[in-house]
Amino acid sequence: MDIQLTMIAGVVSTVLFAAGTLPMVLKAYMTKDLASYSFSNLLMANIGNMVHAIYVFSLPPGPIWILHAFYIATTGLMLMLYLRYGRSPSAPQVPVGVAESA
Repeated sequence: MDIQLTMIAGVVSTVLFAAGTLPMVLKAYMTKDLASYSFSNLLMANIGNMVHAIYVFSLPPGPIWILHAFYIATTGLMLMLYLRYGRSPSAPQVPVGVAESA
């Protein structure tokens, strides 16, 4: 019974974490607007995921493998999108409250 409860908790938490992350990744992919992301944060997240994978994949297969694989894929995708679109804004940004001169 205890193993079934922990497996159910693992599956539910994996679905919740993925459901919470997926909209952010889809929005970044669709809009190509990554101005609010930091290169150093995305790089550190990817490095951290790779190091953490040593631990996660030493565990027996289960929901944590799926969750961690999802994190590896999404942080990798976000880093690739940032490198492709994040550093070159498509249009100059005008600060709020600053009127354009005619």
